[in-house]
Amino acid sequence: MGFVFFDTETTGLRHGFDQIVHFAAIRTDNDLNETDRFEVRSRLLPHVVPHPSALLTNRLPIERLTDSTLPSHYDMVRAVQRTLLTWSPSIFVGYNSIRFDEEMLRHALFQTLHPAYLTSNNGNCRADALGLMMAAATLSPACLLVPLGPEGRPIFRLDHLASANDLTHDQAHDAMADVAATLGLCRLVRERAPELWQRFIRFSKKATVGDFVESEDGFFLTEFFSNQAYHAPVVCLGPDPDQPNGRLCLRLDVPPEELAAMSDEALQVYLAAKPSPVRRLRINASPTLTAFYDAPDLMLNGADIDELEDRARRLKEDAAFRSRIISLYASVREPYAPSLHVEGQIYDGFVGPDDQRRIADFHDVSWSEALSIVRDLDDERLRIFGRRLIYFGGRSVLPNELRLVVERDLTDRLVDSAAGNFTLQQALEETEKLSNGDGVDADGILPGYRTYLIDRISRVTEFRAKEFAAEIG
Repeated sequence: MGFVFFDTETTGLRHGFDQIVHFAAIRTDNDLNETDRFEVRSRLLPHVVPHPSALLTNRLPIERLTDSTLPSHYDMVRAVQRTLLTWSPSIFVGYNSIRFDEEMLRHALFQTLHPAYLTSNNGNCRADALGLMMAAATLSPACLLVPLGPEGRPIFRLDHLASANDLTHDQAHDAMADVAATLGLCRLVRERAPELWQRFIRFSKKATVGDFVESEDGFFLTEFFSNQAYHAPVVCLGPDPDQPNGRLCLRLDVPPEELAAMSDEALQVYLAAKPSPVRRLRINASPTLTAFYDAPDLMLNGADIDELEDRARRLKEDAAFRSRIISLYASVREPYAPSLHVEGQIYDGFVGPDDQRRIADFHDVSWSEALSIVRDLDDERLRIFGRRLIYFGGRSVLPNELRLVVERDLTDRLVDSAAGNFTLQQALEETEKLSNGDGVDADGILPGYRTYLIDRISRVTEFRAKEFAAEIG
């Protein structure tokens, strides 16, 4: 199986509310030789307000995002989806992609009525090169040069890491340049730490991770916080009752018999500690795992492997106690709070089979036929997104009352923070803060963005007063 290295540039950091404006990918064979590449840009969606910090980071003037010659967001996502399906099955790799780029891609697909889990389905696997680099710096430090910040802490920013390892990266935060840098770093690890690379590939597969954590008596789970790797000896307790791909693991610092002797109240207090002795991993998120017998001295930190294995084995053999821990932990952790906004509801349920067939047809029919399909959808989330797509691409087919519903929905997101989006006024305030602060704007992006925002606020205010005058009256 080959690889697809990819990256996105976006209008901000909020999954579902911000949008992708530049997508790039390089396809390679199993030996990381490039076989194809693809990139596409998009113009700004009418209801999305870029964060000025994102424009500065990506060096994107607002004039570029509003260029009418660019593809629409819908056309961009269609092109991305077609290309990635053609390249499937593959292992999809990005830099901090599991937490960010994968999420942005899922939301983009979902909001344009495509199956959201493209990189997890279709025979694909996914992995994150940021975790690989952090693991390499800890477990095979000779294979990478990791720059240090003023306080002596390692820096894993892609541009800094690429530069320190003599990889050309002249256009940091350009999607294709970031993809090439990620690929270059992975080639270094593959060449200099082949065992670590093979483990990276192995645990990109959801089924392999599931089998490993369930069959091993215990193992080391490596987690990364503030660019530091933390290695914990753990045993898998069982599935997370709230997340099918989640697995709950317990640190092995305390002998099981001491925990078993605690009252429920005392055990709840123990489990609710910060950081919690219960660690959660996702089998579909390429976790960093190490078998006890593969753990180097740095990871063991003086621990006795025989004692760790014995504790893990006793916990594995006591199903009732493991169930008790899971139940008590679930009772003390913060419950999932569903989003009030459709942009944040992607994980509130899978799309049903009937709707899957309908949204597949949506892309191959006229706008009037698409409207009929949207009306038949069972999933309210899809109906909202479908109406938006029709409004952007063929609004003349929308009945007047439905057009007004969509316009109210979209313009609310520009002016009302309660609607969930980053508003025009918030963007103007942030732009003025950055303009008056110590931020660097070598490209002169902020003045143009400020002018755009002031004009847009005026036009949206005028539009709403005119369109919704009857409601106000």
